[in-house]
Amino acid sequence: MVKEAVQNVPVKTPRLLELYRKSVVPAMMKEFGFTNPLAVPRVEKIVINMGVKEGAADIKLLEHVAHELSQITGQKPIVTKAKRSISAFKLREGTSIGLKVTLRKIRMYEFMDRLFNVAIPRIRDFRGFPASSFDSQGNYSLGIQEQSIFPEIDFDKMKKTQGMDITFVMSTSEKTEAKRLLELLGFPFRK
Repeated sequence: MVKEAVQNVPVKTPRLLELYRKSVVPAMMKEFGFTNPLAVPRVEKIVINMGVKEGAADIKLLEHVAHELSQITGQKPIVTKAKRSISAFKLREGTSIGLKVTLRKIRMYEFMDRLFNVAIPRIRDFRGFPASSFDSQGNYSLGIQEQSIFPEIDFDKMKKTQGMDITFVMSTSEKTEAKRLLELLGFPFRK
């Protein structure tokens, strides 16, 4: 009985997903000559990675940062472990050294909307992200130096300023198509 009630709840379509369907797809079809709307490039997933080097020594700090990352993304992060021992960094194989979240579908579009319209404008002296951060597969990566730009984080309860890497995984390997897709979605590239 509970399952039926949960399944019948209408899910609201994210604002950025509606923008993609109504204006980005037709614009990309016209600009790049796609004949099928399904051939238009899209963001497949967003991977958020936090390296917490103190996580090996202080498990409470790792748990606190994991809680903050789950507040930002709306999804529980997985703990990444060291693949091999490196004595110069005092690192042992299997030690917890970071956190990772992979967002897809509705959560991905909601996170992108909050990132583009709420978090990035809160960065001090922000002039735009460089367009040179695309890899050979057409994916875009950016680094954020502190998690306090997200409104979900309470600055007073923050134990450690922690940066994160955000990677937008695209369905195309063409950099020009991927860049145009992010521009149309509202990503702030440097002029």
